[in-house]
Amino acid sequence: MRTWRRCEEAARARSDRGPTGLSLLPWLLMGLGALSHLLGGEAPNPWIGGLGLVTFNTLYIAIIVRAFVPEARESPLTWTLLGALAALTFALAIGYGREWLLFFPLLGLAVGAVVRRGRRLTLITVPLVLGAGAVTFWRDGWGSFGVVYGTFISVMVTAAILALDETVRQLRATREELARTAVEKERLRFSRDLHDLLGHTLSVVVVKSEAARRLAPHDLDGALSQVADIESVGRQALTEIREAVTGYREGSLATELDRARDALSSAGIEPVVRRSGPLLAPQTEALLGWVVRESATNAVRHSGATRCVMALDGTADRVRLTVTDDGRGPTPGTPGSGLRGLSERLVAAGGTLTSGPAPRGGFRITAELPTEPPARLPPFERQ
Repeated sequence: MRTWRRCEEAARARSDRGPTGLSLLPWLLMGLGALSHLLGGEAPNPWIGGLGLVTFNTLYIAIIVRAFVPEARESPLTWTLLGALAALTFALAIGYGREWLLFFPLLGLAVGAVVRRGRRLTLITVPLVLGAGAVTFWRDGWGSFGVVYGTFISVMVTAAILALDETVRQLRATREELARTAVEKERLRFSRDLHDLLGHTLSVVVVKSEAARRLAPHDLDGALSQVADIESVGRQALTEIREAVTGYREGSLATELDRARDALSSAGIEPVVRRSGPLLAPQTEALLGWVVRESATNAVRHSGATRCVMALDGTADRVRLTVTDDGRGPTPGTPGSGLRGLSERLVAAGGTLTSGPAPRGGFRITAELPTEPPARLPPFERQ
């Protein structure tokens, strides 16, 4: 099994790298005809021809190697080498003809590997094919049609295959990046849900445990009632955590308001709830439910307040929830991670969240949202 996995990983790594210049080097065997022409003693000035053959092969190999390195493909040096290869190809074809005309398709391979796509490919291919056609017709008559066609096919097929491979690898990289982003968003959603759920639940458990401890010496029934509430809160928290893990938690604003009343009352804070305005979409209610939960948790843990007012109102287009207590609130300038997470959630849904000292003292949290949420929310917003 391990060997099979290693083979899969190696194959994936090779596919990610894509094709290399080695796939275009065997085509240099087309130059064997020119070499045979030189060795047969039929070519004039064989030393010049031999030097041209060696120079052609060197330039071709250098261009092909650089064509498969993205940074080097567009460099001025690569284009200089390609221009030198084109000039040498035309010079050898004009001077020797015959088998040397096959260097035109090799030049087409080099052009296709470097240019690949765009208007520039057309601007280079058309003059190249026309020039190759003129030279080969002058040297070989109508029998040169195959060389001209081969030059055109070499450019276009090479460019199309390499451009397609490059596009496929870019799409694969984009897909992997999107998958990583989706995983990160899901982790963020879960961490925020877990923070909000456990922060509120543990705060309620602590408050009710303190109440049970105070009542136990002189009111056993009241202490037992608080213990029963702790059990109920714990069971509810287990259910909510399971729902948060699966991503299918549906928040009810009415339920969160009832829980906030209970938590505030247990902490000795008078809860006041005022609700008006239009009916809300489930997603809007869920987001406002998180605001109620976080606001109540902060009031219980940080405020030292005696009264907390939760007011919900709105119009047909927007709804506003304001939670105000008469306590001191969090330490100024240091908003908790819960408020930061809520702010990001509301902004993603087209709303806003502000928090800070109230005009008449105390602490205020104000959330505004559209009555109807956007058609599509980020993954971590689907509770």
